[in-house]
Amino acid sequence: MPDPSGGPAAGQLEHDLAEAFGVSHAVAVSSGTAALHTALSAGGIGPGDEVLVPALSVVMTVAPLAVLGATPVFVDSDPGTLDVDYDDAARKLTSRTRAILPVHLWGRMGDPAALTAFASAHDLIVIEDAAQAAGTARDGHRAGTIGTIGCFSMKDGKILWSGEGGFLLTDHSDLAEHAAAFRSHWQPAPSGHEPLSRLATNSRLAAPLAAIARANVRRLPDLVARRRAQTRHLLHALEQVPGLAALAPAAGEDWNGYSPLLRIDLPHARKFTEHLAQHGVSNSTGSFRLIPCDTRPMFSPRGQPCRGAAQILDHTLAVLLTERDNEATLDHYAAIITREATTWAA
Repeated sequence: MPDPSGGPAAGQLEHDLAEAFGVSHAVAVSSGTAALHTALSAGGIGPGDEVLVPALSVVMTVAPLAVLGATPVFVDSDPGTLDVDYDDAARKLTSRTRAILPVHLWGRMGDPAALTAFASAHDLIVIEDAAQAAGTARDGHRAGTIGTIGCFSMKDGKILWSGEGGFLLTDHSDLAEHAAAFRSHWQPAPSGHEPLSRLATNSRLAAPLAAIARANVRRLPDLVARRRAQTRHLLHALEQVPGLAALAPAAGEDWNGYSPLLRIDLPHARKFTEHLAQHGVSNSTGSFRLIPCDTRPMFSPRGQPCRGAAQILDHTLAVLLTERDNEATLDHYAAIITREATTWAA
């Protein structure tokens, strides 16, 4: 039957993505949320299943689970590493736990060996939310290629962008087939299935956006290098600011520099981030009110709150950057942060 995806642009992009990330298959979709929704469906996640998700994440990570009828089980993070607290994750395992969904927030990446060992020990599939982590690697493993499926966003502001869009990566041909069908109302259907024989979605990537994405895939190394240079520039400018200290990557972590990260040791740290947002420095907690996912009102409280995730978010300044931010813009941000931190600490 004819390809309903609107032409060859998405297929060409998928070829380039698979080659760039060193995987067998890429499937382009309409957003990072759609990538997660599609990946979870391909992984067989559905009603009654439980999925371990860091509370240190955005609500968009969790929304697809609700759509599929699965239950997010929020696990804590280690404030010292930003990685999943695997002791807490182990305590929250049940007979219904099917998957773990690590989130590489701010482009930072947890220990891949710890993740794969935990998943293997408990027979869990791994679906990575690498929306902000294009270009990050750790111990030789690229973000989004560790688990069963890796999911990315290409929204404006991401390092690899197309205005809007997303994609998933996998080395499993059956999962790629499922994903390609799921994004287009189950057509063309996977081998052994009839078209339109199950409910799916329209989450195809529009051809013009695929063309933009493809152009940016070709310059991905330069885009990653630019973001790293921007982050280095801003962090260097803030080295002597009282009450702020850069959060260094872990040993073996080749971080993409997605968002300059600083530990805030000032009174009322979260209010300080909100104060900076009001003065024109966009940041995760101050501008977007990022809070631990387990405390959001749409999720029923289960057990003790994830205090490590709360500590991280309450004391982290994550400055939001885009490709368009030049050195003058970064220096402007640095001047505002320096002035306000010095006054705040006085």
